[in-house]
Amino acid sequence: MYRLSGYGEMLADRVRIEAYTQALRKVMRPGAVVMDIGTGPGIMAVLACQLGASHVYAVEPSEVIQIAREIAVANQCAQKIEFFEDVSTNVTIPTPADIIVSDLRGVLPLFERHIPSIADARRRFLAPGGTLIAQKDRIWIAVVDAPEHYASIVDPWERNLLGQDLNLARRKALNDFRKVRVSPNQLLTEAKLWTTLDYATVEDPDVSATIQLTTNRSGAGHGILMWFDIELADGVGLSNGPESPEAIWGAAFFPWLEPMPLKAGQSVCVELEAKLLEHDYFWRWSTQVAAAENPAEIVARFEQSQLKGAVISLARMRKTASDFVPELSADGLLRRRVLELMDGTASLEAIARQLTMEFPDRFIHWHKALAYAGAISSECSR
Repeated sequence: MYRLSGYGEMLADRVRIEAYTQALRKVMRPGAVVMDIGTGPGIMAVLACQLGASHVYAVEPSEVIQIAREIAVANQCAQKIEFFEDVSTNVTIPTPADIIVSDLRGVLPLFERHIPSIADARRRFLAPGGTLIAQKDRIWIAVVDAPEHYASIVDPWERNLLGQDLNLARRKALNDFRKVRVSPNQLLTEAKLWTTLDYATVEDPDVSATIQLTTNRSGAGHGILMWFDIELADGVGLSNGPESPEAIWGAAFFPWLEPMPLKAGQSVCVELEAKLLEHDYFWRWSTQVAAAENPAEIVARFEQSQLKGAVISLARMRKTASDFVPELSADGLLRRRVLELMDGTASLEAIARQLTMEFPDRFIHWHKALAYAGAISSECSR
């Protein structure tokens, strides 16, 4: 979840705001019903009202929704906006939406449960002939010469002040991507389309594709750059690519294990896979660099993934093994007892007082137990 300052940074992104405003204005019809998924502080929900929407369903799971409610009042839109403090997949609306607007991306559109949420919204909420904003995302890749970004990853481990061998940590750090901004002249190849996400039809959140790239000039290849172009409405879009004005998202830099000196005309083959696991994506990228003089000869192979970059506790891993026999810890027993007491008959104060009696070593006063039970209530109760 974002802090309020994070939403402020998104609001200050003029490129993004103007594009979404233009798209919403283009598709809006008087009296339209609009759904705003991930409304945040409610800016797009209020804009939809100002553009003529008859009713807006604004969906937001985080507590910033309270700011959205107050902003709606301040802009005389509260009577037209119905707020849902939840994720969209848990929501039901009484009237189909003529327009569904959302921006659930991170650095890339393959972010958390963006794709399943949009596919679900399209099936359950969108009226026949309705409009999605955005309509498509196209994701592009290219080889990039990015010494400054590469150095920011490896220098803390290669040039540590204690002179220690930290190569293990260096390799792990290179098995993840990061948000960057580069200039167009840092690309060593032409950009190639990796995938298109058509939100009118997309169902599968996983993407895998192999792309053949050819360098168009000499330079040091440090990895792969990925970015997206958004088609918000017909003729309206924006990009976070190197040639576009800087936007809030940045681009994604997938570093290689080592920088590679490359000559013009050299072939680089990249297989890149994104797989949704529960609530976030797992990325894997495999790179083969062919010799400049002999394309059949492979001079470098890099097999990388976020799994290889993960810092994993062996003790924690053991607890997920199929043959592990779990037993609740003291904290687990306490949490279970709280959930047992939340049976729909007792107030939080009553639960807290009961916990104080049963767990006197943990809670010296019922107010302490109230804070603990309240946190579980906010997470698990309805």
